[in-house]
Amino acid sequence: MLLQLLLVLLFIIIGARLGGIGLGVMGGVGVAVLTFIFGLEPGELPIDVMLMIAAVISAAACMQAAGGLDYMVKLAEKILRKHPQYVTILAPLVTYTFTFLAGTGHVAYSVLPVIAEVATETKIRPERPLGIAVIASQQAITASPISAAMVALLGMLAGYDITLFDILKISVPATLIGVIIGALVSMKVGKELTCDPEYLKRLKSGELNTSHVELKDVKNMFNARISVILFIGATLLIVLFGSIETLRPVFGGVRLGMPVVIEMTMLSTAAIILLVTRCDGIKAAQGSVFSAGMQAVVAIFGIAWMGDTFISGNEATLMESIQHVVTDMPWLFGVALFVMSILLYSQAATVKAIVPLGITLGISPMMLIALFPAVNGYFFIPNYPTLVAAINFDRTGTTRIGRWVLNHSFMLPGLVATIVAICAGLLMIQFY
Repeated sequence: MLLQLLLVLLFIIIGARLGGIGLGVMGGVGVAVLTFIFGLEPGELPIDVMLMIAAVISAAACMQAAGGLDYMVKLAEKILRKHPQYVTILAPLVTYTFTFLAGTGHVAYSVLPVIAEVATETKIRPERPLGIAVIASQQAITASPISAAMVALLGMLAGYDITLFDILKISVPATLIGVIIGALVSMKVGKELTCDPEYLKRLKSGELNTSHVELKDVKNMFNARISVILFIGATLLIVLFGSIETLRPVFGGVRLGMPVVIEMTMLSTAAIILLVTRCDGIKAAQGSVFSAGMQAVVAIFGIAWMGDTFISGNEATLMESIQHVVTDMPWLFGVALFVMSILLYSQAATVKAIVPLGITLGISPMMLIALFPAVNGYFFIPNYPTLVAAINFDRTGTTRIGRWVLNHSFMLPGLVATIVAICAGLLMIQFY
């Protein structure tokens, strides 16, 4: 089993380095090795999760094509420029909201340059709002009702009579508390901008220009607004169906499952957006949201398949060797989630690969929900696209990767937000 585990980790590391769909295709290689060399039966394919992500991403991509994301960025800019002195608090709330509504953290790209500019103009160290803003966009993944990670967790806990609302009533306040505490801590990070040597050096050399960030103009305001309204309405409808089971019809004595509801709702929403706004479906498929989402689908396809193959093939050994440890100290499973998310670079892939092990080990569903924010660990190594983008958007040079790599601008807010969110979740499940 140890050799199999080492090979699985090796395939994950290689896939992460390849980037893009590399994680997914290396997962496929892992399944082939486990099957043909070690004789394990291929695990269950994560079909429902893949289809749910595809449906949500299709709707989000149509909203982007209609100008909905540009419209949301314009609104965010107004909020930030109206209260620039509070940018370190407002910026993470903005990126959290964007991700919560869209189900993907990649929507934060558009607002990062605005955050950097507002902070610089106000003489606030841009590292402070940018660092926590990126972390907030990750934390919101474990709170969004339509994120890939959320639908994956919901599907796994469905057999325990856990509804979407049961997860949201813990994950939303827990992650919000974590983000707010992280923002308060970030307000004291580093020297003041006017005292930072890197900023002063760039200012003296003339590297810092006074030009403003030019945001995309919203060409058709009606289309943009209606696309956002339709998408938010679909999200609320999913929460409603997930919270009140009696709204879902029964066929053959079995109530219609949430995966099917999410797929129908989001595909229908995508269609309505295209019909009402008369957007080009090809343009939607060429946008950044669709590209990032499809990469996530392929990643989950391979990684989750490999993880399920390994876990189901070694279930008895795993139960015998670590069950008593995890039973006595279930919080250790949160550490496992955090470490695997660093390797997998995906909350959804981490959920699909590791949560089945937690269920097998007998960890309670409510404990798994409380530990859910632990899958947000991919800020640990600063090479994720949103982290790199934030560093590049900061013209002052305060948002950076340190000499020792791990002492980067996102480490402190990331650890604070994640640990606080988990602690808040563990506290809340005591009352539920």
